[in-house]
Amino acid sequence: MLTQLRQIAELAGKETLRFYGQPLTVDAKADNSPLTQADLASHRLISRELAAAFPDIPVISEEDEAIPVDFNHDETWFVVDPMDGTKEFIKQTGSFTVNIGVIKNRQPIAGVVHVPVSGVTYGADENGAWRTDPRNKPTPITTSVAPQKLRIVASRDHAGPEVKALLARFPEAECLSIGSSLKFCLVAEGKADIYLRDVPTMEWDTAAAQAIVEIAGGAVLTTPGSGPLGYGKPEFRNGSLLTIGDQSVLNRL
Repeated sequence: MLTQLRQIAELAGKETLRFYGQPLTVDAKADNSPLTQADLASHRLISRELAAAFPDIPVISEEDEAIPVDFNHDETWFVVDPMDGTKEFIKQTGSFTVNIGVIKNRQPIAGVVHVPVSGVTYGADENGAWRTDPRNKPTPITTSVAPQKLRIVASRDHAGPEVKALLARFPEAECLSIGSSLKFCLVAEGKADIYLRDVPTMEWDTAAAQAIVEIAGGAVLTTPGSGPLGYGKPEFRNGSLLTIGDQSVLNRL
């Protein structure tokens, strides 16, 4: 399955690049987040390709006009963010991704995160987590043991008060700023130790990347409480999240 999901994500990435750097019409969704032609083109391609390849598996996409809820959330289903980081796309930073996650028993079991501009793809399933680019074969990735000087990754556009308090508590920490689900991927490949998100997200923002982080050896936890993040919640909404690569970080927090 993962090979097919990677192919679909990379095709969708090419769709987004047709609009990259071009004049855009930017609409505002109900939550005031931006929506472009690239989001919709990616959504249409992924929806079509998943339906053709896996006709019996439900698909939840951020850009669905009406998000289906009448399916068994304990069975297998896909959760898709056709373009995560639309603001980064508009600003042309390159830090936007295509995300396809696989949920079973309300937990992510596999996922693909593709970066259209660089061609890098992250993926994970029961066989492990990996990273690849157009020049190389997939390379296994794992989280790393947290160094004394922590590496904290934060959102460019969504840093809330808890993030600011965390950075103040560890003034010696290295702060890495990047957009989209790449924040999770930095933890998954051992380049960061903590990603705290204290502004709500949706399940399509996290599913694929959570699978990659956890299969690479880390954890995506609800906060406060440090419980596991599950899927199929009301309105598919997440609360505050803490992503760590090394469990020992919890003691330091």
